[in-house]
Amino acid sequence: MRPETPGGKFRCESSWERELQARGFHAVAGVDEVGRGALFGPVVAAAVILSPARPVRGLNDSKLLEPDRREVLAARIRERAVAWAVAAVDAATIDSVNIYQASRMAMRLAVARLVPAPDFVLTDAVPLEIPFPQKALIKGDARCHAIAAASIVAKVYRDACMKAWDQVFPEYGLADHKGYATPEHRRAIREHGLTPLHRLSYEPVRAHSVFPLEADLQMELFETAAGS
Repeated sequence: MRPETPGGKFRCESSWERELQARGFHAVAGVDEVGRGALFGPVVAAAVILSPARPVRGLNDSKLLEPDRREVLAARIRERAVAWAVAAVDAATIDSVNIYQASRMAMRLAVARLVPAPDFVLTDAVPLEIPFPQKALIKGDARCHAIAAASIVAKVYRDACMKAWDQVFPEYGLADHKGYATPEHRRAIREHGLTPLHRLSYEPVRAHSVFPLEADLQMELFETAAGS
């Protein structure tokens, strides 16, 4: 099943959930993450089980929605969903395990927090180690209502975190760029240095860190030993 428009673009709809429900699954969850490319803060994932009896109109990939619209939809999703949950994995863990594994970790945690638990999980492209049957959909947040709902909830939650951290680190402009690598954020890093919540494994953050990452330190020690 590939819900697409005649022009080849994906159409976001609930056909995946309906097909699974016809096969006997009654708690189909969508899961997605946001914040992979940011230089600051956590990667955040959300999992959502939508209610067929209380649909939310206008669901789509969170990146395609205006901020005010995302806020409205996130509130409706949280109100009408059978279950929803959010999980975050911090910058230190991202630096330790890499962003791909940290994203999968956040998604697994979000799924695990759903009450009731799902009986099938739809993910945005990424397979997960979870005790439920699953299907990974390429561009799932643009094709599947449940995944789109998860992307919206995760995006609104992470944006709220960035606004809160902006009060702590006002010189970085986090409320505006949400921690991504904008020219303004790069300039703030050059002028003010790094915070404890910057991702040291990311460029250009790494270039401004005075502390080597563990992998860098291990390589430095190895090269020193090899040369002695």
